[in-house]
Amino acid sequence: MVREINDTLLRAARGEQTSHVPVWYMRQAGRSQPEYRAIKEKYSLFEITHQPELCAYVTRLPVEQYNVDAAILYKDIMTPLPALGVDVEIKAGVGPVISNPIRSLTDVEKLGEIHPEEDVPYVLDTIKLLTEEQLSVPLIGFAGAPFTLASYMIEGGPSKNYNKTKAFMYAEPKAWFALMDKLAETTITYVKSQIKAGAKAIQIFDSWVGALNVEDYRTFIKPVMNRIFTALREENVPLIMFGVGASHLALEWNDLPLDVVGLDWRLPISEARAKGITKTVQGNLDPAILLAPWEVIEERAKAILDQGMERPGYIFNLGHGVFPQVNPETLKRLTTFIHEYSATKLRG
Repeated sequence: MVREINDTLLRAARGEQTSHVPVWYMRQAGRSQPEYRAIKEKYSLFEITHQPELCAYVTRLPVEQYNVDAAILYKDIMTPLPALGVDVEIKAGVGPVISNPIRSLTDVEKLGEIHPEEDVPYVLDTIKLLTEEQLSVPLIGFAGAPFTLASYMIEGGPSKNYNKTKAFMYAEPKAWFALMDKLAETTITYVKSQIKAGAKAIQIFDSWVGALNVEDYRTFIKPVMNRIFTALREENVPLIMFGVGASHLALEWNDLPLDVVGLDWRLPISEARAKGITKTVQGNLDPAILLAPWEVIEERAKAILDQGMERPGYIFNLGHGVFPQVNPETLKRLTTFIHEYSATKLRG
């Protein structure tokens, strides 16, 4: 039996008036939670994500602990890549490491296709478990965007400057656009399967696209993002875009057929709207603030809420993910404050 869903986040994403500002936190499930750390002593990330019951528990834990208005699927952005023939390993303390990096058009042409029901059934089973039985808030599904996935596939792992990725983009445009097409198809298929399984909203993480300037984004990235969001639009669920250090691209995102522009902490919400952001805005407390005294957290959160509530279409979040050092009680207290403060202001 499907539970009654708190749809505040979905309505805010559509730009509708809500009784309070909805809130969820990137990386709300995981490293800052003692229950999660206990699980990680027994299981690797790979093992957790391949066990639907355990993965569902990790996903719903912050909803139960913090009373947030959405859950986000506990997964890694690299999840669909092995189906394409990418040999990826998540190494502790390093991140995704790829042993067969892309170096040429031939390498791109060797990539396969994803068939979610066969390749990632555990993802779909986790979503079904959460949405059919466990959650009373929307589940946000997600995927990595082509540039960010490509950066790992070309660099062979995490990078600080993405020099190999950009060099490939400039020097091998035919191969680059072929890779973008492949990753667009993969993303569309993967995300549609998440929605079919029960995800009620989708966030696309282009974590590292801030490394590009606006001109290069328009040339090498925006067409593929337009293709992805146009295809996903058919599914009639809110679509959220987010990247780190990408404030200069916010207006480009606003042009895309999506619903929510996610901001990191570098660009104030009022300034983003003054520049022409017309879509719903999500963000954008600096996650480092969560390590400050409560008085500082409350002051900063209040200032962001006041900007966000200047018009309908606002979702509170952090400007990036929760740090491992954050006390879960801080997130619980912050959620309560956001709900109560925004409800009072919106009633007034």
